[in-house]
Amino acid sequence: MDLSSILRGYHDRRMFRILLIGMISGFPWVLIGSALTLWLREDGLSRTAVGFAGLIFSVYAINFLWAPLIDRIKVPVLSNILGHRKAWIVIFQAVIIVALFLWSQLTPSQDLTMIVGIALMIAIVSASQDIMLDAFRIEQVRANETASMTAGAAVTVIGWMTGFKLGGFVLLMVSDAFEAAGDALYWQNSFIVMIGLMLVMNIGLVLIPENAPEKQNPVPSDDPMKAVFIWIKDTVITPLTGFFVANGFKIGLAIFAFVFLFKIGEAFMGKMSIVFYKEIGFSKSDIALYSKGLGWITTVIFTLIGGLVAMRFGSVKALLLAGIAMASTNILFSILSWVGPTEWLFALAVVLDDLAGAFANVAFVAFISLLVDRRYTATQYALLASIGTAGRTFFASSSGWLVDSLGGDWGVFFIITAAMVIPSLLLLWKLGPILTAKTKT
Repeated sequence: MDLSSILRGYHDRRMFRILLIGMISGFPWVLIGSALTLWLREDGLSRTAVGFAGLIFSVYAINFLWAPLIDRIKVPVLSNILGHRKAWIVIFQAVIIVALFLWSQLTPSQDLTMIVGIALMIAIVSASQDIMLDAFRIEQVRANETASMTAGAAVTVIGWMTGFKLGGFVLLMVSDAFEAAGDALYWQNSFIVMIGLMLVMNIGLVLIPENAPEKQNPVPSDDPMKAVFIWIKDTVITPLTGFFVANGFKIGLAIFAFVFLFKIGEAFMGKMSIVFYKEIGFSKSDIALYSKGLGWITTVIFTLIGGLVAMRFGSVKALLLAGIAMASTNILFSILSWVGPTEWLFALAVVLDDLAGAFANVAFVAFISLLVDRRYTATQYALLASIGTAGRTFFASSSGWLVDSLGGDWGVFFIITAAMVIPSLLLLWKLGPILTAKTKT
């Protein structure tokens, strides 16, 4: 694929639509990742407790179980007005807005159980909307447009990181400003600001045209028992068996294993990173500026470059390079923990870490997107994405416990996270030629 073909993948107005879809997907992670983590930690919860609170992300690992349901069932009235995908997304967005309003009325010291329960609700709704968002994004591009598909993967990552990092930038800056002004409810009032951002994104969402899926399997209603059997067969069994038929049983399992293992180290680090920044002496504004603001700029630039690399050399080679880079950059955070709160080193670590993460995310999204059967887009993509989330969620929930077990030795912690990528890279290296052939762009 020549450079002009690669660049044409980005020069497509559909990329703006995919950017917004990615932003909507990434935004809830600001709430149940950055906000909840720091909110609970500042209220006195231990690292271990904060880490295990991250088990709410487990729902992302099982959303494929109900992906066939919302992929096939239409929302009365709203589906006809907005389209099937957008109807579900708008409903999920409304639930998150209500959850934020409820958070704004609570305090962790008095309402911890309810706060975590609402966070779980946000996670369930966010995981559910990702099913529709992923399908909506993939269906913006035709199956034979491989350059646009990979460009779309890069833009998806940019969008996700824009929702996550710029959303986090706004949240942390606003909460820091409220706190500096003496507002005791600085977190709660920050959530109201987040509601405003969500409303703006939803205005853009309803303007995106929706393409019909390449195959529709409506749920029959004449015979309830027959309807259940046909629904299970067409929407669960056939998509899953179809994946193994297309790839072979051994290769299918190998793909599952790689997807499960690849981002475990990154998840361990990511779950505790904002706690680490705060503990070594950086303010919320510092974190917003360097980790979110500067991190977003780096992510945008190097995600585009990462997309070019993935399109030019293939997602498998890009994944190998990205895995090595992710492990290497984690060591920088060990050095930062030993040196102390040095701003230039913080900036350097964030830039290089986001550079590696950008490469990894683009290659990873492209890798999964190119493997799915377009007849079962939502189900198969949700399955693969869920497997990756399972590895990150279940293991990373013990990240706080690991830091506490190490006596708060952040340096050793980050070295351990760097080593966690090795098993997936060995697996990818062994299966590289086969996977390259299957995901060749």
